[in-house]
Amino acid sequence: MDVDDEENMSSSSTDIKENRNVDNVPPKDSAGQGLGEGTPLSNGGGSSSRKRPLEEGNNGHSKFRPKKKKKTPGPVLPKNALMQLNEIKPGLQYKLLSQTGPVHAPMFVMAVEVNGQVFEGSGPTKKKAKLHAAEKALRSFVQFPNASEAHLAMGRTLSVNTDFTSDQADFPDTLFNGFETPVPSDAPFYLGSNGDGSFGSGGDYGLPSCAVASSLSQSPLPPASPYPTASGKNPVMILNELRPGLKYEFLSESGESHAKNFVMAVAVDGQTFEGSGRNKKLAKARAAQSALASLFNMQLDQTPSRQPIPSEGLQLHLPQVLADAVARLVVDKFSDLTENFSSPHARRKVLAGIVMTTGTDVKDALVISVSTGTKCINGEYMSDRGLALNDCHAEIIARRCLLKFLYTQLELYLSNKEDQQKSIFIRSEQGGFKLKENVQFHLYISTSPCGDARIFSPHEAAQEDQGDRHPNRKARGQLRTKIESGEGTIPVRSTTTIQTWDGVLQGERLLTMSCSDKIARWNVLGIQGALLSLFVEPIYFSSIILGSLYHGDHLSRAVYQRIAEIEDLPPLYTLNRPLLSGISNAEARQPGKAPNFSVNWTVGDSGLEVINATTGKDEMGRASRLCKHAFYSRWMRIHAKLSSSLRSKILKPNLYHDTKQGATEYQTAKECLFKAFLKAGLGAWVEKPIEQDQFSLTV
Repeated sequence: MDVDDEENMSSSSTDIKENRNVDNVPPKDSAGQGLGEGTPLSNGGGSSSRKRPLEEGNNGHSKFRPKKKKKTPGPVLPKNALMQLNEIKPGLQYKLLSQTGPVHAPMFVMAVEVNGQVFEGSGPTKKKAKLHAAEKALRSFVQFPNASEAHLAMGRTLSVNTDFTSDQADFPDTLFNGFETPVPSDAPFYLGSNGDGSFGSGGDYGLPSCAVASSLSQSPLPPASPYPTASGKNPVMILNELRPGLKYEFLSESGESHAKNFVMAVAVDGQTFEGSGRNKKLAKARAAQSALASLFNMQLDQTPSRQPIPSEGLQLHLPQVLADAVARLVVDKFSDLTENFSSPHARRKVLAGIVMTTGTDVKDALVISVSTGTKCINGEYMSDRGLALNDCHAEIIARRCLLKFLYTQLELYLSNKEDQQKSIFIRSEQGGFKLKENVQFHLYISTSPCGDARIFSPHEAAQEDQGDRHPNRKARGQLRTKIESGEGTIPVRSTTTIQTWDGVLQGERLLTMSCSDKIARWNVLGIQGALLSLFVEPIYFSSIILGSLYHGDHLSRAVYQRIAEIEDLPPLYTLNRPLLSGISNAEARQPGKAPNFSVNWTVGDSGLEVINATTGKDEMGRASRLCKHAFYSRWMRIHAKLSSSLRSKILKPNLYHDTKQGATEYQTAKECLFKAFLKAGLGAWVEKPIEQDQFSLTV
């Protein structure tokens, strides 16, 4: 550790030696480093790998230097509550009120009078009792701007989605009280922790506690702290200071061999908090952090690009709690379907899934679909009868599984009166159907979607990452296409590209829009697609959750911000802004070559369907249960029962393409979307050869 770092050691320890400057090096000016500046946590809890320079005076020979075993000092630590209170109110007298309990486990009660009020604190030693009394005194009368300093003095910090554009950086009229219901803020969310990068390269953060997860209700925000967080301690240390003697319990070990996941739990104040990580140490730290976040309003991470971005409108869940619950549900379901990842079809680069919630209780959440895949069809295998899957990227397949589920739910509604109640659909006053209130869909992807969201975020956000430093560069936001039979994306051409059937068959590369672009499209047109829009109102994702490579600025730009100027959308269509979030235990990068297959499962299926991504069919050459032909068949059967209550009238459905064109409002919204991309200078959407959709069915 550098000498000037040693000079900056916290004065909170009373036994710090006076003469640290053993090397006769003049200390640097350390006035700029106050409590408010964050000291990054090190991986080993404060140890330093740098060697000390040789001491002068012994001819430079290290063998003459006496060897001292000395614990390397940690980062600057905040003062405790006792010292902080003494600085604000010097000369306070603490009185011993009582001593109870047996000799081996005494309990002391100390009292201190501040501003005419008496504050009592109890503890196993007089020192701890005094500390608790000082904490109570601080919390009762300290107002902003000193509140965050007091919070730091107690080893805690506050984190909210601060509006840095606001002229008002402080809230002097707000009383600070960290343990009672905080004063609600205008911001719609209390942001859960997103990790600080110090416990693992990918950032492994606190998972929801059983207590919190059982009721995902919205929590009011504490007032925004005008100071950055600066607690240099490991969460386990901080929690131990606040609640000494806690016992951590090992709950489980799971996950694929390259991405092991350990779960530890700790009980604090009658609530159980869980944490997961790639080893037990990380899991323990995350459990502690989860407890600190829930009980003490303490957040350890302030990295802007790691913070969840709340969606607009009413929220049923705390963002981080929801994100972690959705991710865990999808991974657990994939584990079930692949015999604890032992099946050959468990091999994958990207995993995606969709979870449906119907209220605030995570126990009611249902995994709708699970899928894997990273490749697209080879042009020569295109089908002119709708029998091949064009795009086998995991998130695209997960959404097709959701379409299958929506057809099942419509069929359920139409079967009989009893089943109507079980369906997620109800009749809409404006014709057709709509989702029941509180039904929400959440998309999980194990990594950032290809295209604009991923191209500028190839690594996990670092602690010092302040967001996109070049938001106005021309490459930002460009529409991109996937490469046929490969991975990666390229920008669309500056001129409009029209793909032709014969051109592709003769060897032209088949272009497929990137996943980032398709998700942006779903945020305008809905996830139900053109066919289902004839029966149901637009349906949008409530949240998009990434298992790794989450960068809030890049993801928000890719999936909605770049088309914020969209205009003239028809009724019921909007630019959806879902919750965007990373997860606490970020997934490790998948090693090896991407497999050539894609798997899919929808709720109700007996098992996985395995698709060859190059041909868009299974290994036997059979059409997928998710292909256009299968969906159009189901659509025709529903249309036969519902032709009188369509949202748009279709007289005699024939060609698949013509039926889709009959969804006039959907097609209008699509034109608005394409115009918005062009107007923003982001390129022209590339559509598949029209011949693909020129097929009809006989029912």
